[in-house]
Parts: sequence; C-alpha cells; structure tokens
Amino acid sequence: MSVTAETLCTAFRGERRLAAGDALSVARALRAALDAEPDGPPVLVFEDATGKRIDLDLRGSDEEVAWRLSPPPPPLPRGPGRPKLGVVAREVTLLPRHWEWLNAQPGGASVALRKLVDEARKGSEAKDRVRRAQEAAYRVMLELAGDRPGYEEAVRALYAADRARFDALTADWPADLRDYARALAAEALVNLNEGG
Repeated sequence: MSVTAETLCTAFRGERRLAAGDALSVARALRAALDAEPDGPPVLVFEDATGKRIDLDLRGSDEEVAWRLSPPPPPLPRGPGRPKLGVVAREVTLLPRHWEWLNAQPGGASVALRKLVDEARKGSEAKDRVRRAQEAAYRVMLELAGDRPGYEEAVRALYAADRARFDALTADWPADLRDYARALAAEALVNLNEGG
C-alpha cells in the first residue's frame, strides 16, 4: 500500500508523540517540529493500520509535499477482461482433479474460485482483524519500546490476548508510547469467544 495524503499515521520523536492524523497533516507538523528543533532525536512515523514505519518526503514546499502524497492516477485498462470491476488475471497452479471440479461448477473456474475466496475471507474475518492488530502493535512496540522493562512479557500478553496483563506491563511506559501501543493492540485484546 502506498502512502497518500489520507493515510492515517502517527509520528514520534523519541518517546513523545509529535503528531497523528492524515499523512499530509503529519508531514506539515513534522516540518514545523524539525524546523524548530533540527538537532532533536530522530523522528519515526508509523502507518496506523499496519504499524509499519513509513517515510514522508518533506523536501520542498508544502505544495510539493502534498503533490508527492497525492494518490497515483488509476491504471489504464490492460486489454481483455473486466477492468471496470478490477478483475486481474494471474496464474493459478492446480492439480488436474482441482481443475475438473472447478470447471464443473456453475459459472466455471473463475466464478467458483471467487466464491471460495469470499467464503474463506468471511470465515476468517475476526481472526484476520486480530492478527493485523497484533502485527501492528508488535511492530511499533519493537521500534519504540524494545528496550523497555516488561517489553517481552507485554508481547506475550499481546499474543495471548491478555488485556489486563498487557495494560499492567505497559503502565509505566511513557504515556504517548503506552497509549499508542494500547490503541493499536485494542482489536487483538478482544476475546473472540465473547463475540468481540
């Protein structure tokens, strides 16, 4: 996923949160902070959805920064298919018995594969949400809290979905770091058996 002006992100300088919001607003806040304190600690920016570090190109004027963050133009149609639907042709390798079964399905192999994928996605939606939250929180915690007391136990609590333990282990972390880690981990700390 490429970073655009609307990508939600959070910027830290050391253990202090500098800015949070859409990438364009964060970029503007970072420019102001770096101009005010050019020799301060390094700045780290995280995409909120994934916890991945991202680089915001702050060179040039505000208009140039905004232009670099504008979404890319939509791709041009690429020949036969259904480009308006976003259909993309890719190679799939299956055994002959799989092809026979797929081809015998109403609508053929493509329709059957799309239905199977949709069903699998629906069935694992909650688990996928938890996994994404765990990964996002883990990435940020590794970058910002990897040397903090209780870090390894907090990671174990994150993957065990133990909210009480996670909160207790992160309680003494700097407020901005603690609050961000908890916000990213929130979906992972929901008990799936309770329908959360």
